Amino acid sequence: MNEQPEILAFVKAMASADRLRIIGVLVRGRATQAEIADQLHLPVRDVFNHLAFLVHVGIVHEAEGVYDLDEKGIESLARGQFEGRRAEYVPPANKQDDARRVLKNFLNADGSLKQIPAPGNKLLILLNFIVDAFEFDANYTEKEVNTILLRFHVDTAALRRYLVDNGLMARESNGTKYWRVKKEAE
Repeated sequence: MNEQPEILAFVKAMASADRLRIIGVLVRGRATQAEIADQLHLPVRDVFNHLAFLVHVGIVHEAEGVYDLDEKGIESLARGQFEGRRAEYVPPANKQDDARRVLKNFLNADGSLKQIPAPGNKLLILLNFIVDAFEFDANYTEKEVNTILLRFHVDTAALRRYLVDNGLMARESNGTKYWRVKKEAE
């Protein structure tokens, strides 16, 4: 997978008519997912998926279920494209050194995977990074899981399988429902 400039992720976010309509609602002020769905007459799950992508790209922020347009983030994104420097992913400081090294080596600037490593410690570090995109105590359809995983890599089936096989997510045997698994206290 080629590195994808942030501006391309921004353009992809703007390429959806429904996402533009959601941004239009947020320009007028903060709103909850349900309020947006009601105003736009869209299914709540569709609004959830669009908002998740907009939050991932950095155009929208969420706090306690209320979404807000990040105008400074949009401005910063545009300004950053003209500085002539190449963006790179910077792992959080609270991660261990080996995890930071793996994240820096395998993630593009936008947090997507450059490639999926072979099963092992590197893959597990990346899966623990990816699983944070899923909420505890929430059930997801396979389509919703794929939509979230698509932000990280096009091979959503492999990521889904690795998340389940490594015990980070669980699913119904028929694949109709997925959920994030809580780790027991160590």
